[in-house]
Amino acid sequence: MNVGVLIDMDGVIYRSHDLIPGADRFVKMLKDRDIPFLFLTNNSQRTRRDVATKLSRMGIEVEEKHVFTCAIATARFLALQNSRATAYVIGEGGLLNAMHRHGFSIVDHDPDYVVVGEGRAFTLEMLEKAVHMIMNGAKLIATNLDPSCPTDRGIRPGCGAAIAYLETTTGKKAFSVGKPSPVMMRAARKQLGLSTSQTVMIGDTMETDILGGVQMGYRTVLVLSGGTRREDLAGYAFRPDLVVNSVADLCDDALFNHDILPPGDPQDDTVGDLEAWRLANAK
Repeated sequence: MNVGVLIDMDGVIYRSHDLIPGADRFVKMLKDRDIPFLFLTNNSQRTRRDVATKLSRMGIEVEEKHVFTCAIATARFLALQNSRATAYVIGEGGLLNAMHRHGFSIVDHDPDYVVVGEGRAFTLEMLEKAVHMIMNGAKLIATNLDPSCPTDRGIRPGCGAAIAYLETTTGKKAFSVGKPSPVMMRAARKQLGLSTSQTVMIGDTMETDILGGVQMGYRTVLVLSGGTRREDLAGYAFRPDLVVNSVADLCDDALFNHDILPPGDPQDDTVGDLEAWRLANAK
């Protein structure tokens, strides 16, 4: 095995409910070549089964094992921190399911953690309750810090928007587990059994997918089928290893051509500059 792939979803595989042309061929190529891959999403609303079903309806047949969400990364991380903890959860089915599967009790008073994900049913009452819990000592955890989520009608507030409200009100900083956090990026790599030098991150967003990959020392591929334009790259101090129009451009040997996408250092299995990541993530 020379390479494995971590793949963002919205903007890379599909836009809302529409498959990006060539995405199905790209995934089939990975399966035909027995290249390990994992879909990586900062959307905590859906379970792995939900995501696999959505992809199946678009013509991409994958299993639950091919999906890794920020909800799973969050629940797994917190379980390692405190296996008998309780949590007040602001989120939907994917996050609640992940927390339950990792042994958490979901409570509505005196929790160890306040865990926030995406959702369409947030209320001011829920946020006010979370504020009181945080001020009483509960730790604030974000599944991700994305300020907005794309929909077929434009954007809506994301997890990061709710976290900003809670941080501003309480004066407490959240710990974020989702992309570009090394917590999620490393966990996904380890789930595939890859080394740093074998890992390629494919995404459409510089602030999450590419930043996370760069900080981890992965090879990175930016696709222009989502939210980033080629001219936007001049505004960043970091850059991807490869820029393509879409994953359709990776259906040939481009992904595995070392002249185009040089391999990483096989001796380097460390996270990059964590302080630089923290500062970039805090902006």
